[in-house]
Amino acid sequence: MSTDRINLQNTPTLSGVVAHPVRFASGEAELVGTLYTPEGDGPFPGVVVTGAWTTVKEQMAGTYARELAARGFAALAFDFAGWGESSGDRRFVEDPVAKTADIRAAAAFLTEHPLVSSATLAGLGVCASSGYMAAAVADDPRLGRLALVAPWLHTPEMAEQIYGGTDNAAALIAMSDEAEASAEPTVQVAASASDDRSLMYQAPYYTEADRGLIDRYDNRFDARSWRPWLTYDAQSSADRLTAPTMLICSEAAALPAGAKAYAKRTSAPMKELWLDDVNQFDFYDRTDIVREVADAVSRHLAG
Repeated sequence: MSTDRINLQNTPTLSGVVAHPVRFASGEAELVGTLYTPEGDGPFPGVVVTGAWTTVKEQMAGTYARELAARGFAALAFDFAGWGESSGDRRFVEDPVAKTADIRAAAAFLTEHPLVSSATLAGLGVCASSGYMAAAVADDPRLGRLALVAPWLHTPEMAEQIYGGTDNAAALIAMSDEAEASAEPTVQVAASASDDRSLMYQAPYYTEADRGLIDRYDNRFDARSWRPWLTYDAQSSADRLTAPTMLICSEAAALPAGAKAYAKRTSAPMKELWLDDVNQFDFYDRTDIVREVADAVSRHLAG
């Protein structure tokens, strides 16, 4: 098995790919992103690319955006409102509804960009943002195709079981409500190899300096996140989705049951690619897997 990984500490580059810093509005917030394109004047087919929860544009979103640009797309990775370089008063809150609105703002931005062919916009969501991206594509006619990579697609009932059962989930929601009512933010470390109070204690990728633990990673999580996260139904957009969709996952990923349930529930045209023995974090930065996924996604988005 390959162990070669994409090193994020120094911003990776790909031959023939140009990085364009961009800024655009989402509500009252100014979002900061990077539009990766092939060399030339375009226009190129556009893709909005988003990553896992708590992450910033330089992590898996940027990784896949660069790969898609190398394959002929104009691919946008950006920081959600309240994360990374983007503005926003609600810092480090994992709010699926707010993040879905940011994706739609990103799609609106791409429709006006001279390097982007607005007739061919698509969305690629990795891990948690797969739910947000699926909802955006289901409800926004500007987004005509969808790809989901190692998707985390839970229902509130699934979330209860994942987070320790009904009582524990209720306690986290109560904590969220208390934090919402407080005048002071309740923020914890998102990932740590040594602090067992962190959200993702000893989690691979996020706690490794040569992988996801880059300087630009906020590595913060506000307790106000628990209610919107635990009560979110990422499966519900399956009922509204009509866009051609590709789902790429593995039985060794974090939540394959959610991916299977979503594929079974939707009536949208669906292609599935299941990879063997690929864990969740391999999808983020294992070079051979990222390239295989990017190849499959680019073929799907090209129609």
